[in-house]
Amino acid sequence: MNIQWYPGHMTRARRAMKEDVKLVDLLIEVVDARVPVSSRNPDIDSLGAGRARMILLNKADLAGEAGNAAWEKWFAAKGYTVIKADSRNSAQLKKVNAAVQEACREKIERDRRRGIVGKPVRAMVVGIPNVGKSTFINSFAGKTCVKTGNKPGVTKGNQWIRLNRSLELLDTPGLLWPKFEDETVGLHLAMIGSINDQILNKEELALALIRFLRDAYPGVLEKRYGFDANGGIETAESEPGENDGPAEIENSPALGMLRQIALRRGCLVKGGGPDYEKAANLLLEDFRSGRLGRITLELPPEMV
Repeated sequence: MNIQWYPGHMTRARRAMKEDVKLVDLLIEVVDARVPVSSRNPDIDSLGAGRARMILLNKADLAGEAGNAAWEKWFAAKGYTVIKADSRNSAQLKKVNAAVQEACREKIERDRRRGIVGKPVRAMVVGIPNVGKSTFINSFAGKTCVKTGNKPGVTKGNQWIRLNRSLELLDTPGLLWPKFEDETVGLHLAMIGSINDQILNKEELALALIRFLRDAYPGVLEKRYGFDANGGIETAESEPGENDGPAEIENSPALGMLRQIALRRGCLVKGGGPDYEKAANLLLEDFRSGRLGRITLELPPEMV
């Protein structure tokens, strides 16, 4: 499944970020805990060189606990300050202030030696679309100071936000890179909703998610939708390819499970047959909202 998407405003945002990063002490990078590496922008490491770094594993409540712990350890070993949180829960964000002070300890000590006391840390909040960056800022500030939405790319301009006497935040638009070198990265971002659904083949995406869940989380679909593991059809060793005919497609385990989801949840076309598009939308929404349970799509390299 080939996915390419790089709106023009993101090119402009990258140029602006290159200038704005000179003004800050710390980069707070918001990533989706279900796909911590796929939901990172590789440009940020080069843009943020010489600045203190923090990784916020957002939506940690939607990811598996074991996965969260593994990623926390992995990022910490690379020198990042790491926070796990659900940005919709402002109580969980109380620990961020202390983490910011710790991440910028060298800067604060350097200021103190120069006789500069009480100067706020200036932090830039960065992240690709739909990882919850604006929700994090709103919850952390305790008020709605940034426009948020459920569509990628809602934030289009930078905003400085004074949170308290010790911290100022610079919000930035979500950034994506122009080409996914690894197709799996694009697939993961599509699954979590960071890529505009209107340019995707939702049925292919749902089938890819089903294949992953069958291997990594066996039984989760059967439990959620109440059907037999085989989907009521003959299973095949491989999934259908571009040149497969009707017989091969009919024997696809993933397609059989999508068919069962459609039948179980009343996703039907006129005449009573399964509506695969509607079933795909249902499945993706159930995954994104956490109704399938806590699921991590990728693990640190040493755990794969």
